[in-house]
Amino acid sequence: MKVRTTLAALVALAIACGPSQEELDAANARIAELQGELGTANERNQELETRLGTVESQNGELANRLRALGQTVEGLEGQRTQLRGELDETQRALEELRERERQAQARIETFRNLLQRFRSMIESGRLRVRIVRNRMVVELPEGILFDSGRAELKESGQATLTEVAQVLAQVGEREFQIAGHTDNVPLGRRARFADNWELSSARAVNVSRFLVTQGVPANRISAAGYADTQPVSSNESEEGRAQNRRIEIVLVPSLDELPDLSSLTE
Repeated sequence: MKVRTTLAALVALAIACGPSQEELDAANARIAELQGELGTANERNQELETRLGTVESQNGELANRLRALGQTVEGLEGQRTQLRGELDETQRALEELRERERQAQARIETFRNLLQRFRSMIESGRLRVRIVRNRMVVELPEGILFDSGRAELKESGQATLTEVAQVLAQVGEREFQIAGHTDNVPLGRRARFADNWELSSARAVNVSRFLVTQGVPANRISAAGYADTQPVSSNESEEGRAQNRRIEIVLVPSLDELPDLSSLTE
């Protein structure tokens, strides 16, 4: 702007005063000089504008990169937190599985020891051992323990239960349910019990009492009568009915073997 004003003033001065040739040459030379300076200034201004545009573009790119970097860091941090939580959860699940495996191995070892101790009684046919719903069941037939329709233990039954009690008393921290079972044949009118429910219950109670006298702690024994509701064989044949008339000694699972249901409580 300053260069342009100076040029205009020189031109006006030359016209008004009627300058000499020397003054005119000097003015023209100055005009040329100023025009050169103006061109240089324009070039410098253009250069500065170009550099400014470049810097602004770089600043925008840098800002975008910084924002992207910030988002990436935040994303990575979130993924790290999520993965850490999943890792901790997996670790807890692994520890639970290891504990369950330990408990399963302990149960298997207990069952194996019991089978070994009952081996002679199994081989003689006085009892058999079954696994029912992942529980060990020691089954004794009615014929060894009771007379038909009665709940008093026979001498042979007492002898067998004495051997059973010696084994059960050595099993630590286990509870046993003594379960009485019958066939589906109704009791006669002269029977001492009203029905098979009462008979099966009385037999279970008498077996429980006898085991207690033989050293099995009373607080580890319970009794239940099931009548004919849980047959192990068909009641259509005498052989099947004989199998259904039985006493079962069930090893009750300990509390730490049961699933954790605490999350279901309100």
